[in-house]
Amino acid sequence: MSERYSRQQLFQPIGNSGQENLKKKHVLIVGAGALGSASAEAIVRAGVGKLTILDRDYVEWSNLQRQQLYSEQEAEDQLPKAIAAKNRLEKVNSEVQIQGLIMDARADNMDPLLTDVDVIIDGTDNFDIRFLINDLAQKHGIPWVYGSCVGSYGATYTIIPGKTPCLQCLLQTVPNTGATCDTVGIISPAVQMVAAYQVAEALKILVGDFEAIRETFLTFDLWKNQQYAVKLDKVKDDRCQSCGEDPTYPYLAYEHQTKTDVLCGRNTVQIRPAKPINYDFDRLERQLGNQGDIQRNPYLLSCQLEDYRLVIFQGGRVLIHGTSDIQQAKSLYYRLLG
Repeated sequence: MSERYSRQQLFQPIGNSGQENLKKKHVLIVGAGALGSASAEAIVRAGVGKLTILDRDYVEWSNLQRQQLYSEQEAEDQLPKAIAAKNRLEKVNSEVQIQGLIMDARADNMDPLLTDVDVIIDGTDNFDIRFLINDLAQKHGIPWVYGSCVGSYGATYTIIPGKTPCLQCLLQTVPNTGATCDTVGIISPAVQMVAAYQVAEALKILVGDFEAIRETFLTFDLWKNQQYAVKLDKVKDDRCQSCGEDPTYPYLAYEHQTKTDVLCGRNTVQIRPAKPINYDFDRLERQLGNQGDIQRNPYLLSCQLEDYRLVIFQGGRVLIHGTSDIQQAKSLYYRLLG
């Protein structure tokens, strides 16, 4: 056990003092999909003291090609990713305190998690949540590392509150390229490359080597053998509502919080009730049993209909697979769940 981190400690920018720093740090990873799972494993193997990983989804067969923490059995069981990740990571490094949270990323439930967080790693698949992370990070003064990938393309950028431009400075409004993993696919090396950059930047922050942080917005295409690094020092906007001289943190406001959303390229609508609902799964199984085939575990109940599949989580959040039409999804939701 004493040699566990020896090769990492031989790396001079980390060394013995840096390893001691890592043991005292807390990393939050938002999203336990491809990027989140790759980053989580690297962070845990590096010996960070505490990792919190949150995700709203469960393991599916289509995840296994690139989401390295998960197994066929977990896809068969539809285990929530936060739980599957925690179970796997605890076997990787028992010295790390790991918290897995099955939850949607919202301003009200993420804010209390940030008390002692030292860095946030972006493992999400949409800009609604990224802008939420951006505002929370600016509000609490927490560095975070943006990352995205699709096809053979990847991008990453490190945001340091008070120093670098924030995501709002860069993008101003939520982009909509139409390219997702479900529409154009993705190859695993693109995931691993983005995660490698994200984890490297996180380690620099955690050991306090801020001079080594990359100041460019990095993009690459592994298939086309292309890589670009764009300088952003002139992009920072003093009038930015998220990081400017008089911030209002717009994405923390109620009107900016998504209540019903279409999940990234998955032909799925997520619906969240106004107030938490603690479902009785026994009663719900009887209620929905004549509608379709039921599968359940302690965390969720799934009902396979002819054209749709409902996945109902404790707390009341529902995924409706088989449609990207919010109104259609709402109609089905109210018809079956009241």
